[in-house]
Amino acid sequence: MQIGVGVGSTLPAQNLNVFQTRRASFKCHKSPLNPSAHRPVFSCVSSASSTESTRTREHISNLEKVLQKTNQPEPERVVSNGSIETKGRGLLEGLNLSRIWSEMKAAEEMSPRHLNRLKRLLSKTMEYSPRNSLGSRWREYHGCNDWSGLLDPLDENLRREVVRYGEFVQAAYHGFHSNPAMSTNGAPLPRHVALPDRSYKVTKSLYATSSVGLPKWVDDVAPDLGWMTQRSSWIGYVAVCDDKREIHRMGRRDIVIALRGTATCLEWAENLRAQLVEIPGSDDPTQRVECGFLSLHKTRGSHVPSLAESVVEEIKRLMKKYKGENLSITITGHSLGAALSLLVADEISSCAPDVPPVAVFSFGGPKVGNKGFVDRLNQKNVKVLRIVNNQDMITKVPVLPSVSISAKSEQEEDNPWTYTHVGTELRVDTKMSPYLKPNVDVACCHDLEAYLHLVDGFLSSKCPFRSNAKRSLARLLHDQGSNVKQLYTNRALSLNVEKDRFSFPMASCLPSPSQ
Repeated sequence: MQIGVGVGSTLPAQNLNVFQTRRASFKCHKSPLNPSAHRPVFSCVSSASSTESTRTREHISNLEKVLQKTNQPEPERVVSNGSIETKGRGLLEGLNLSRIWSEMKAAEEMSPRHLNRLKRLLSKTMEYSPRNSLGSRWREYHGCNDWSGLLDPLDENLRREVVRYGEFVQAAYHGFHSNPAMSTNGAPLPRHVALPDRSYKVTKSLYATSSVGLPKWVDDVAPDLGWMTQRSSWIGYVAVCDDKREIHRMGRRDIVIALRGTATCLEWAENLRAQLVEIPGSDDPTQRVECGFLSLHKTRGSHVPSLAESVVEEIKRLMKKYKGENLSITITGHSLGAALSLLVADEISSCAPDVPPVAVFSFGGPKVGNKGFVDRLNQKNVKVLRIVNNQDMITKVPVLPSVSISAKSEQEEDNPWTYTHVGTELRVDTKMSPYLKPNVDVACCHDLEAYLHLVDGFLSSKCPFRSNAKRSLARLLHDQGSNVKQLYTNRALSLNVEKDRFSFPMASCLPSPSQ
């Protein structure tokens, strides 16, 4: 039996092929489009009677009417018993054709509506929605109550703020890689940083210096490593909100300290120095942090101050300049930058009387210190929100050998030689993204853009990825194309979305979650 012309003119070409190749596998069923009539939907007998042909034509006509319906509202998604159900579905969706044909699932994902949404997400032009006024609730979003009641489900305003601070870290990465080399003859020149938010302006560049050096034979074996072997490197910046409307929206003037992750050989070497050491100036010898992180935080360079000295000097200056205003200090970083963010927060939280509220938003950060260090930050009222990918191995290190496996839980609480995480956790999962492969590599699990993609999509622990996520997929496709499902990379090419043509100097503003 041939499929009517009306179906072929309405269905996408690939769906028509599915109908044609699998039509012989149909059995007689009661038609869902006309439940009062006990008649076969399709007959698997090639020589059908004229009556059956008439009934089939009527059925196809009904099907065509359903297919021609447009502007259907988005189905309501409801979580029930751990599974996601869909209410208010149309008759065609009620047929649940994917149960009949295994190929139908892919065909549904490639429907015109889905392709239009995919094209939008792959577009360089981001979708915007108004930023909600935080007003008197800004302290809540800054962590005064440890983000209680805001994480599961994830509050849309908090999601917007987390993604925004992640973009500041991306600006730090871009600022470094645009000019990674440091001058060895004098103080570094001022550096331009393209911020993702024009309401902020950079007030100071920050540098981190390693206390270790590479052996001389490294220069003989590989003399062209250049900046990869330099001891001091640009690692981030301090920026302050300077726009009156944005200050009014946020309820205060925000000071941001953004720190990038590991880039140079000596920074990698410092990461591996995992022994716990005492914090200089601490009265409690049980308060310990990782040796390598502390080295990058405290060591002075030949022509630059230490990271600790720079941030304290700049925070004091800004506090004096904006005395009398509502201020907040937000420190954000990824990977190594997330670790250094905790040390910076510890440093500035007690650098002067009446320090503004200090909060840390960290992405993919390793463990930094022991329980004594955690208690130290809690006593100083430093609020920490750790965004953690369930598949990211970096968030599980460093790990020192346990003395007694049987007493491991007690040891983690009391042993000063055991690493402990700080703060409140927002956990996302790479496997919950409909766009990423379930077996993505280690680099993708730790990638900052992948983190922002997952945060933008996260709704709750029962619905880990929302259907109306708005963050563009262009950067994710550019940075992690090999980890994006082939279904979408192929469609990106067919939609003339070429990965190589994307360059990201930084957007002038950011997409926010839907209202």
